[in-house]
Amino acid sequence: MAAVDARVAVLASGGGTNLQALLDDPVVGPWVTLAVSDRADAHALERARARGVEAVHIDAASGDGFDRRLVEQLRDRSIGTVALAGFMRILGPEVIDAYRGRILNVHPALLPAFPGAHAVADALAWGAKITGVTVHLVDERVDHGPIVAQEAVEVAADDDWDSLEPRIHEVEHRLLPMAVRALVEGRLSVTDRHVRIA
Repeated sequence: MAAVDARVAVLASGGGTNLQALLDDPVVGPWVTLAVSDRADAHALERARARGVEAVHIDAASGDGFDRRLVEQLRDRSIGTVALAGFMRILGPEVIDAYRGRILNVHPALLPAFPGAHAVADALAWGAKITGVTVHLVDERVDHGPIVAQEAVEVAADDDWDSLEPRIHEVEHRLLPMAVRALVEGRLSVTDRHVRIA
């Protein structure tokens, strides 16, 4: 796969710790040129502005128009790669088609286990002994695209949300920048569902 444009947009709905990890990465940080949130009060937007990165809110209430407006924002800024970093909205086919093979998502579980918005709580409720982090390419189905990277996190017998989530974040903050760099540098190849990083 040839290298894509090294202009990265990060989509985030909340505090933006994964956005911060991308901004702090010495290689990836300078590539991040846009942050987008579906929430006007997302702290992620403040993190972006603090680094001089353009921060845009697209109102989630715009319904089906959200995807069209998002694609317009990305294309207007010549974005080549999109990273979903705690983005709690499902992207529609208009976005997927426009950026197929160029959207990464970080998920706080070892997919295909515990997909969806409550993966940490689900792992705890299920009594899982191991959970972890997955970075995957985004396709039309939720938490389904080809897996780029995974790392396990042990669940201790006395873990709760407050003790487990920080350990998961620590792994997310390492894996996502690595995956974004590999994608931007053209080092990812996909055969069927199998991803190789050169």
